[in-house]
Amino acid sequence: MENKKKLSWLSYLIMGSGQILKGEHIKGIILLLIEIVTIVLGVPYFANGLWGLYTLGETKFHYNSKGIAVYDHSIFLMLQGIISIFLIAIFIGVYIYSIKDARKPKKEKKESFKEVIDRNFHYIVMTPGMLSLMFFILLPIIFTVLIAFTDYSSPYHLPPRNLINWVGLQNFKELFGLKIWNETLSGIFIWTVVWGILATVTSYFVGLLWALIINSAGVKIKKLWRTIFIIPYAVPGLISMLVMRLLFNGSGPINDLFESIGLPRIGWLTDPTMAKATLVMINMWLGAPYFMALMTSILTNIPKDLYESSDIDGATAWQKFRHITLPMVLFSTMPLLISSFAYNFNNFMLIYSVSDGGPVNASYRYAGDTDILISWIYKMTLNQQQYHMASVVTIFIFVFIAPIVAYSFTRSKSFREEDLV
Repeated sequence: MENKKKLSWLSYLIMGSGQILKGEHIKGIILLLIEIVTIVLGVPYFANGLWGLYTLGETKFHYNSKGIAVYDHSIFLMLQGIISIFLIAIFIGVYIYSIKDARKPKKEKKESFKEVIDRNFHYIVMTPGMLSLMFFILLPIIFTVLIAFTDYSSPYHLPPRNLINWVGLQNFKELFGLKIWNETLSGIFIWTVVWGILATVTSYFVGLLWALIINSAGVKIKKLWRTIFIIPYAVPGLISMLVMRLLFNGSGPINDLFESIGLPRIGWLTDPTMAKATLVMINMWLGAPYFMALMTSILTNIPKDLYESSDIDGATAWQKFRHITLPMVLFSTMPLLISSFAYNFNNFMLIYSVSDGGPVNASYRYAGDTDILISWIYKMTLNQQQYHMASVVTIFIFVFIAPIVAYSFTRSKSFREEDLV
């Protein structure tokens, strides 16, 4: 027994040896195969990946004597380096598990396959999700962050024709220090915040107003009115946005109508201020029906005796709304209101479909007057191939919006009271 205990220390060098000595042959063989595959296939891959992540390649694009293109692709090397780090972390986790498991005393009663599955069920279920999280969510995030510290951009640093290089904090210094970048960032950032607040507040309170009107005692055929108000939300959003773009076009039907009755044409999407107001109005038209449907169900669940008591106390309609209806509605919908702000802050589809970020602003770099941060990122990547600066702006968005959303969620009464339950 003592000899076997000593031999189990072989797990430090040979994974699975301790398990095999304990009679857990299948587990030991699996761990041994993992180590063999890692040494034979993994080590060369890891070495090349870590080298590529550090250097981003050294061989520039050229044709060899046989006419074959030879080059290092910096982006592929970066991805390989990130994947190598992930796989090394996974291997280290398996290695630590192998050593700890080898030290456990041998079970007196041999477990059946079903018992092993039941005992490790939570690991079996969580492993695919954790791997998916690592490779499909965490990897793109890390890749985006790393791009912000390179010169990956057109025209001189686009693989495979050119190598990219690590530049440290240079991109951050240019974004916040150079006038052309700083002026664009500050202007778009202010509009993005204003847009997020206006788009959320108008949709929310107009939806609440519609719900209050429809649910009031004097309104008849409530189902018909609910159906009419919900139609904008039932129509696919993209279709509605494209229709709105046609309606508010300079030569569109609305301006034609104005001209026919003697009114001047309005630059709905060509005047900066009017374009921003038009976008808020369109978003309100698209978003208010959703909040109306939500508010309707909430209003019907508010206890009637609260209103009856307030009537006895002589409360006005405004006082009942302010002290009963609004607090109850906000309590139920505050997390959703915060989520709506985060969504509108990055509402790329509406901006792109209706105004495409226009009208053009000559003092902005790669952006127009109605561009928000996310649409600016789109233009820098797809149109201008300025991936390095787009990554910096992406980090900026996350650093700004994530703490606000997290703090607002945790401070909302519905979140705190749910946590207490």
